[in-house]
Amino acid sequence: MSHHLPKTKIPAPCIVHTGIIVNKLDIRRLLNDLGRVHYIYTQDSKLLSEGDGDVMEVFANPHRSTLVVNNGLYLNVDSFDYLELKQSSQQGAYFDLMQEQMCLRLIPLSTPLQERRNRQFNVTVIEAMMDQVLAARWDAEIDDDCCDSF
Repeated sequence: MSHHLPKTKIPAPCIVHTGIIVNKLDIRRLLNDLGRVHYIYTQDSKLLSEGDGDVMEVFANPHRSTLVVNNGLYLNVDSFDYLELKQSSQQGAYFDLMQEQMCLRLIPLSTPLQERRNRQFNVTVIEAMMDQVLAARWDAEIDDDCCDSF
């Protein structure tokens, strides 16, 4: 005899400013918008390391480490059990990445909107530089073609 559970649809959580996030995709989405951060690394509430850096990469891979080195943060969401989203009146939102008694606190030094603008600006600058490089190359090829005919 089989028992059938009623088909109830449980809505996805809605987290506003504070809460605990366990879904790795949600954690990754939150961390992807970070740019420059102040980080505080503690174990059993004892400070191990602190500094400022840029979030360079956010990924999920059970065989790779989270790395914080040379002012760059390479964050593996699989390194953590959950993310606790907190709010401070002085600092605004911040993120506690938790794994057993270890905590990597990330305090954003910029907003997601500022980061998107910076990324778009960087893409625009790179595109303009590529246009100049290609135009210079074409000019050089045209000059070579003209000089070769003499």
